[in-house]
Amino acid sequence: MIRPDLTDPFGPTRRQFIRELGGSMGLLGLASYLRATEPSAAPVPTVALGKPHFKPRAKRVIFLFMAGGPSHLDTFDPKPVLAKHTGQRPGAADLRTERVTGGLLPSPFKFRPGGKSGLPVSDLLPNIRECADELCVLRGVHAINPNHSPAANFLASGRIDAVHPGIGSWVSYGLGSENADLPGFVSLGGGFGQAGFERSGYLPGQFQATRVAASETDPEKMIRHLRNPNISSEDQKRQLEALQSLNRTHAAANGNDPQLEARIRAMETAFRMQSAAGEAFDVRRETVRVREAYGNGEFARGCLLARRLVERGVRFVQLSIGGWDHHARINNELKKLCGTIDQPIAALLRDLRQRGLLDDTLVVWGGEFGRTPVSENGDGRDHNHYGFTVWMAGGGVKAGTTYGATDEFGFKATEGRVSVHDLHATILHMLGLDHEKLTYRYSGRDFRLTDVHGRIVNEILA
Repeated sequence: MIRPDLTDPFGPTRRQFIRELGGSMGLLGLASYLRATEPSAAPVPTVALGKPHFKPRAKRVIFLFMAGGPSHLDTFDPKPVLAKHTGQRPGAADLRTERVTGGLLPSPFKFRPGGKSGLPVSDLLPNIRECADELCVLRGVHAINPNHSPAANFLASGRIDAVHPGIGSWVSYGLGSENADLPGFVSLGGGFGQAGFERSGYLPGQFQATRVAASETDPEKMIRHLRNPNISSEDQKRQLEALQSLNRTHAAANGNDPQLEARIRAMETAFRMQSAAGEAFDVRRETVRVREAYGNGEFARGCLLARRLVERGVRFVQLSIGGWDHHARINNELKKLCGTIDQPIAALLRDLRQRGLLDDTLVVWGGEFGRTPVSENGDGRDHNHYGFTVWMAGGGVKAGTTYGATDEFGFKATEGRVSVHDLHATILHMLGLDHEKLTYRYSGRDFRLTDVHGRIVNEILA
């Protein structure tokens, strides 16, 4: 593309050319993508490995991240003994907390058995309780840090620092997308900690999450620069082909630059998305009955969109919702937030089951940690990484069951302990990936999601 205002007699550099063409083509935010992939000590390979290590139980994942740390004691882990010691701090209880806390605080909410399994779920979540026979509730999960950012990074990537790839990027790298016209990894919703899940770290940029604004209903607004109204699709295709030809020539002459390979693939995917994304991301195409089943609001649209995306071959969908950091007023605030997620999540599970997708779609629900059994600010709960709950559904787990336990007060994981690395190893295993073999060489060593840890929790596998 020739511009009269360029004074350099040799014309624009290759990087300038890509930036200019990226701006004119509207290739799904190409300019921001290029900024995110400046030259670095790039490893190889740059393409998805594309196949599992062994036969998978699940083909795809929907990860429902409750940013802030939901209270397991008020949702999925009933502790009736708390009522016997209200306001007390029994000597037998090891209650080390991050902040100044008071005595034991019983849950103000009742638990009732759900489904044929009788799995107890709080009255805060009556619709999810009706789906109890689909759930596998892990009550003995534990982490290593009580602060939000490092804990969220840890849940996302198995590390507390913000430089490593999230689990969605690892899955996308290991398996790729089932649909060449859509990304392998999509991130919906908001809340702090979301960036840790979206990050591709030292993996090539093509495995980073495509962020979509679930607050919108129009795909043109959900995905920035989805189309360029100033150019026809045929002209845009010709521009892309010209750019790719230049890139291929450059790559061949310079030893196949891995970063350039990643950009080439990302631009090709972005172009294909322009025709496929409009249909895939448009929840308005669903029937009124289906939309009403999920309910209204951003999180409800996110759940419906998650189903549409996995149905169309997206490998990993991350849906986040913040607001779970209840240091006070847990009675009112937790009730509101549970009211926001209850109907949509139940609708998602039912919809996946009805469409024959739940058996090979793994749904994961949880936050970066749980809450303490002792009070903070009178009617709130402090952070608790020593023991909390994560549940799974579909994807080959034992449905209608619980695994593990916290102590009688709900503070520490004591039975069936599951570390975050164990959780990651198990999720990868369900997808047919060996967590010890899914590695990527960077800076002179092989990295993996589970670092040097991780045990597959075989006890929860059907």
